[in-house]
Amino acid sequence: MIKRILLIAFLIGCVTIYSCAQVSVEQCVSLAMENYPLIRKYGLLHQSRQVKLSDINKSWLPQIGVYGQGTIQNAVPSFPEDLSNVLAGMGTDMSGLGKLQYKAGLDISQTIWDGGVSEACREMAETAFMEQTAAIDVQLYAIRERVESLFFGIILIEHQIKQTEQTRTLLSNSLEMLRSMKTNGTAMQSDVDMVEAQLLTVGQKIIQADGQLQNYRRLLGIYTGMDMTGEELMKPSPSMPGDLTSGRPELSLFSARMRSNEARLGNIRSSVMPKIGFFAQAYYGYPGFDYFKSMMNRDLSVNLLAGVKISWNIGSFYTKKNDERKVRLANEEISTDRDVFMFNTHLQIQSQMAHISELEDIMKEDSRIVDLRTNVRRAAESQLENGVIDATALLAKITDENLARLASSYHEIQLIQSICHLKYILNR
Repeated sequence: MIKRILLIAFLIGCVTIYSCAQVSVEQCVSLAMENYPLIRKYGLLHQSRQVKLSDINKSWLPQIGVYGQGTIQNAVPSFPEDLSNVLAGMGTDMSGLGKLQYKAGLDISQTIWDGGVSEACREMAETAFMEQTAAIDVQLYAIRERVESLFFGIILIEHQIKQTEQTRTLLSNSLEMLRSMKTNGTAMQSDVDMVEAQLLTVGQKIIQADGQLQNYRRLLGIYTGMDMTGEELMKPSPSMPGDLTSGRPELSLFSARMRSNEARLGNIRSSVMPKIGFFAQAYYGYPGFDYFKSMMNRDLSVNLLAGVKISWNIGSFYTKKNDERKVRLANEEISTDRDVFMFNTHLQIQSQMAHISELEDIMKEDSRIVDLRTNVRRAAESQLENGVIDATALLAKITDENLARLASSYHEIQLIQSICHLKYILNR
């Protein structure tokens, strides 16, 4: 009984911890990649690779062919008529081969050395698998940017709603104060109406922002495959990456493409090599290999033939140099594409670093601006209560404070997002 109580308490604790846990941007990216349908291609590529390698390995198995045939000919080998007459006089009938011939047989061939073709094909299968896998990595990597954009969009809207709620509280307090002042005859109805209209406008903005927030959460839920409605998102810490060397999956794709071309070179070289194989032939039929015996009778016989065969297709030498040149040109094109990618990536890194530095400089004065705007707003509330200014001036001060708070939150979220985007550019 005690064990059951402890187990229930443990499960409740786990559920409580899970429900209170914050969801990080790394978790969202990981879930999105696992949930994206393209992920199934990894398994399909692996199965395809196994099938190709299996076919290559089976090429070394003996190749067996079974056949049956029947033919009729208008002419067959025969003895000269004079010789046939002489033999007939001696009591030997030499009628020659029959024009109706038939056989059922078996052909067997076994590769002894294929000039490196199978090894080249195996290497091409492996490099093709690596290239296709790297291409999927690149496609899946783009999911990270979309998920991060939604993630930070949610955090930004939540902060905007929070700051706008504070503004609504200030407007609500100011409205109550103006209503009290109107009752005492120190404020006009137009002042009350102006603040109330502004309060309703702020409420509309909150409703609009909340609708946008729910839409962002719904989209993030579709990407991650989990309900993000009530999940609390954890704001990442603004830590700069220590290494600015790019580790993007595109670089792996470029390398994989070049390795595929190197495998093609191996296939080209193996195509000009001679091939050595063993072969055997066996058939039961007429005529047999012993033509002399088959000329004397029409009996069926068993016939066996075996040997070693060397074949060399020298026609491959004609195109070998051009084929190798095509591969080298393809590698140079890949190398150029990689250099262009690295150049553009370097520009993106420098641009992002400058943007981060600019935001850091701007944020140094954000808290001071908010404090000053808050002091001005408080003074305006006091001045309104004493009849020094009107409601319009107070609304301007409240709006300025709200904009300052929104700008401060926006700069903070933008800095974190910019650092995360820098990590995305670097794949860190």
